[in-house]
Amino acid sequence: MNDLSSRPEAGSGSVRSLLPSGDARKRLRRWRAVKDVAAKVLVAVFGVGVIGALALIFIYLFSEVFPLLESASTELQSSYEAPGGADVETVHVASNRHRSLAVRFTDDRRAVFFNPLDGEVSDTFEVPLGEGTQVTARAQAEPRTRISAYGLDSGEVLIVEHVFDEEFRDGERRVSGRIKFPMETEEGQLLDIAGDGTPVRNLAIQRGSGGIMLAVELADDRLILVNFAETTSFMTGETTVEVKRFDLTPPENADVTRMLIDITGRVLLLGDEAGQVHYYNIARPADAQLVDVTRVIDGDDAAVTAMEYLLGSESLIVGGSDGSVSQWFLVRDADNVRRLTRVRGFDGHDAPIRTIAPEYGRKGFATADEAGGLKLHFSTSEQTLLSTRIGDGGSIRTLAFAPRANALFAVDDNERLHALDVRNAHPEMSLSALWNRVWYEGRSEPEFVWQSSSATDEFEPKFSLVPLTVGTLKAAFYAMLFATPIAIMGAIYSAYFMSPRMRSSVKPTIEIMEALPTVILGFLAGLWLAPFVEANLPSVFTILLFTPLAMLVFAWLWSVHIGPLARRLVPDGWEAALLVPVVILTVWACVATSPLIEIWFFNGDMRQWLTDVGITYDQRNALVVGIAMGFAVIPTIYSISEDAVFNVPKHLTQGSLALGATPWQTMVKVVLLTASPGIFSAVMIGFGRAVGETMIVLMATGNSPVVNFNIFEGMRTLSANIAVEMGETAVGGTHYRILFLAALVLFVLTFVVNTAAELVRQRLRRKYSSL
Repeated sequence: MNDLSSRPEAGSGSVRSLLPSGDARKRLRRWRAVKDVAAKVLVAVFGVGVIGALALIFIYLFSEVFPLLESASTELQSSYEAPGGADVETVHVASNRHRSLAVRFTDDRRAVFFNPLDGEVSDTFEVPLGEGTQVTARAQAEPRTRISAYGLDSGEVLIVEHVFDEEFRDGERRVSGRIKFPMETEEGQLLDIAGDGTPVRNLAIQRGSGGIMLAVELADDRLILVNFAETTSFMTGETTVEVKRFDLTPPENADVTRMLIDITGRVLLLGDEAGQVHYYNIARPADAQLVDVTRVIDGDDAAVTAMEYLLGSESLIVGGSDGSVSQWFLVRDADNVRRLTRVRGFDGHDAPIRTIAPEYGRKGFATADEAGGLKLHFSTSEQTLLSTRIGDGGSIRTLAFAPRANALFAVDDNERLHALDVRNAHPEMSLSALWNRVWYEGRSEPEFVWQSSSATDEFEPKFSLVPLTVGTLKAAFYAMLFATPIAIMGAIYSAYFMSPRMRSSVKPTIEIMEALPTVILGFLAGLWLAPFVEANLPSVFTILLFTPLAMLVFAWLWSVHIGPLARRLVPDGWEAALLVPVVILTVWACVATSPLIEIWFFNGDMRQWLTDVGITYDQRNALVVGIAMGFAVIPTIYSISEDAVFNVPKHLTQGSLALGATPWQTMVKVVLLTASPGIFSAVMIGFGRAVGETMIVLMATGNSPVVNFNIFEGMRTLSANIAVEMGETAVGGTHYRILFLAALVLFVLTFVVNTAAELVRQRLRRKYSSL
């Protein structure tokens, strides 16, 4: 008894000897407390750091986008008596691109070059109009051409071009001005249009790629078209001019107030006192005819008081005596006839419109009225950007932009010249232009269009974000449609039904797929998968249809016929290995029978059959992107879902099985509900990955910004568009900042989706936490 009773004491003493002493335990507790505090601080710091990094990303993106929100403004830079004297009338004003030299044409036959900052005159040239003649009409071509025309009471016309010569001397830019006469002939600079001395009443001039075209209305109502066709010899470089004259039928009972010719030399427009515009088709001048008469100003007494083409001479801006301002251009009707159509209106004036000034390089313009009111407008964004007043309320006689649209020169009836500094960096930007349908030039109706650049200077940028946003959602939708069922079903099977040994091999293999560069997937999708799908299009759908059916048939055979005999050879949880050859054989059979299916059902060519029934098919389309991006998303969804299913507490599943539920019933009624927060998180994370994917959609789609969910057409996503176009943009330009806006939209979209997903996940977690 003593020996037995002594053993526990010896044993307990040996155990006590292994434990640390009281001081050591205190030191361990203190060290553990230090580590706990350090861990909490580090987790908090890095957690706040992640939030701070996201906030900094948002702030940076918004800082690049913010200038788009700034409104236009003007500042009076200087105001002085018009150079050359206030006793003569200003005909036209223009400046060079640096605003260092400007020119004023007057009605007393002078071209005065001056410094626009202070009005100091540098040169004066006499315009040879002939002694005793009076200027009865005047016109300007598109501002970029720097061409003006004078019509005289002698029936003659003088065409003048002002030139700004620049040279660098001693490290400084020196600018001088001069005038020249592009249509000078052996008879001189004056062109006799009437032939009988009939005065010129109205005038229009335009210079295009084929030469100069002139339209003249004489005092006796004759309407004459003169074409100066310029031809340059390829060998010698010598330019010859052929003059052709055509008589047009004048409009009946119309008092013409304004005439315009477009830059292509195919359209002649005449505005009249009745508020109408007469459209002549002069593409073939010998057969020129009046096509249509359109009322552009409402009201019985309304007249067309100003009329100008915007850049490219596609859009017509009309100002009326009622102060209205509207945009028109030619649109083909149901009879395939081009008719002048009202596109949009702008904020009007309180007084009749006196003059309109288009910008040199954009679709913007300024309007001025007889009370000194000035407004800045932009056609594409359908905005009136600025409304102000110049001077003391006198009528604005002449208005002109500087070539860079950073200055305006206005001359009032008192012949005072006002030089205004203009800040209007991003007039193309508006919520309407970004998210609504816009009626662009050359199109028959309003549309969603993204087209940021073109080969011509007259191009109208189209910055609708709708095609890019729809393309982003379209790519993500088809990728998730392909990836979600495969990933979730695979996760359920491997976590709940698969044997541990097989799971230890399958799960790492699928997860390592996530390390595969998406550029490789995009490369394979664009160069191999897309042509393969096009050549075997029926097989794609037969694979989707017959692969699940083959798996169900095999499962039935296994349970009824094969299973009882083979269970000794195939342990539980290894049945999936037997499905691999079944899937491979089914896929091979579908691909092999694809040509036969095309012959039986689609007349030998399914792609052509789709085209015949009105379905557009592109080789690189949403189907290819869905498959390729699906493979990139599957590992993410699978890994998180598998962990969620596998980590369901065992007592829940064992309790369900103990109560008589089958494994499948346990899976559906217990495991899935408990794991639903994790599965939902997996799907949302996969969706976020699909939304932000760049390289796959960049290489596997046609990058066409279309607005549809056709699985056989491509798309352009926000991320791919940024990757493609960011390197081509001018830093600080509108296009540059709109790309940052697209990045901000993508950032906000993923943030909102992830936030909503987290709220849903938390709700699901609270709902099923009691299980």
